[in-house]
Amino acid sequence: MSLRGFHIVFIVFSTLLALGTGAWCIWVDLVEGAPVFLAGAVGSFVAAIGLIVYGVWFYRKMKRLRLIT
Repeated sequence: MSLRGFHIVFIVFSTLLALGTGAWCIWVDLVEGAPVFLAGAVGSFVAAIGLIVYGVWFYRKMKRLRLIT
């Protein structure tokens, strides 16, 4: 696997981890009622959105440079 391919896979798994962490934080907030977990969920979802934007940007850049077919 090339470094570019690994980078894309790493971004995908990081995004899934951020979404899972956000969902877990929401669940803990609903069960325990601790508002600090709500802040963690918001941070995780913001990070996931940032990773999605970066992943799309990286993929388009590699496509434009014709490094990914």
